[in-house]
Amino acid sequence: MSYFDIEGYQPQWLQGRRAITAAHGHRLHALVGRHLDHVWLVWDRDDDEWFADGPVVLDFDGEQVEINHQKFADLSVTWSTVDPTGQATWSNGDDEDPEVHTFHLAWRHDTRAELTALEGKRLQAVELLEWAGRDVAEGMVAVSFVFAEGRVTISNALDENCLEFGAPHPDYRSHPLAGPDWPRSGPDCTRM
Repeated sequence: MSYFDIEGYQPQWLQGRRAITAAHGHRLHALVGRHLDHVWLVWDRDDDEWFADGPVVLDFDGEQVEINHQKFADLSVTWSTVDPTGQATWSNGDDEDPEVHTFHLAWRHDTRAELTALEGKRLQAVELLEWAGRDVAEGMVAVSFVFAEGRVTISNALDENCLEFGAPHPDYRSHPLAGPDWPRSGPDCTRM
């Protein structure tokens, strides 16, 4: 069974900046220079709001990256496994069972003005942001996409995704993903 019945989507959970960098650093960096076509969010049709448990899908000139968080520090980065235009609406749950909550979901790319303002813009950098605050989220890794016109960061809001806009919080340590000689491995969510 797939994650929240999202066709084709199977998250691959990792923890820690080193593991994420080793698995996805080069491919994330390869997005630099591409233009952002859309950012797709899973939308709860009943509550008319973002379903933050689903992956955030960013399409850069046909190269699609899917970012998702769960628990305190799990991050999944997958590539082109979701077709948001091919699965317009769906349900997860059982409408006939009163004991089971059913979500009625859809993919949307037109719900956040901050995201639509970045459409068509050229990606300048990708950074992994590691939370260094002295709290339960210490070590959490967020993925930040930097444009001349702004920035969107997908972070962990303690078991769901959070969208942050603008400069990162001072408790983040920034780890830019650099060029081709760069090593594969090495030694309050009111932001919406």
